[in-house]
Amino acid sequence: MARRQARFTAQDLADDSRLRDHSPELWRDDLGEVQRRLLSSAVRCFAANGFHATTTRDIAECVGLSPAALYVHFPSKELVLYEIVKAGHERVLAHVRDPAITGLDGSAERLRAIVSAYTVWHARHHVTARVCQIELHGLTPEHYGEIVELRHQTNGYFRGAVARGVADGAFAKVDVTRVTRAMLSLAIDLVRWYRLDGPDSPEQLGEFYADLSLKLLAPG
Repeated sequence: MARRQARFTAQDLADDSRLRDHSPELWRDDLGEVQRRLLSSAVRCFAANGFHATTTRDIAECVGLSPAALYVHFPSKELVLYEIVKAGHERVLAHVRDPAITGLDGSAERLRAIVSAYTVWHARHHVTARVCQIELHGLTPEHYGEIVELRHQTNGYFRGAVARGVADGAFAKVDVTRVTRAMLSLAIDLVRWYRLDGPDSPEQLGEFYADLSLKLLAPG
């Protein structure tokens, strides 16, 4: 969602349908209920106002807790961001590495499934995905390095799927890195504008972007 000059209040965030997605299902199972609620609040605050403009008071207020409540569960605001960004990157990587996808034989069929799954994930969790893409500058250097490694793994997985199809003749002989970057960008860019109550379901968008990706690779 587009930033505006005035900050979004707790009431704004509660009423904004653009901030509704399936992000609460991403948090670790070993976290307590209050921790999970705080993460769900934080991801909306970070997406709407940005990491640096969000206060711990904002995060706590959105779930009806006192300003100091966050520090009982997370030592710092940066650790809240890290928990969100790490969960997002780990979950999407696991999603596209699902055995149902990796077990597919044909290069085109496998890539179609990868692109579709990647797109669907970003649409279903577009608020967390937005934070994962835009607020990385709020992480410490150590945490940033961990996330960059996860991104390298995801990028490498996509490049491998494209390179496999180029090698076996299913795809045209293309610049694998450039085409991979284009495919990833399709799904990542939707976090700027997508909303679950819009005209396209995550699955419809996934199929559409999968078709576009295969067209980029169609043999002459």
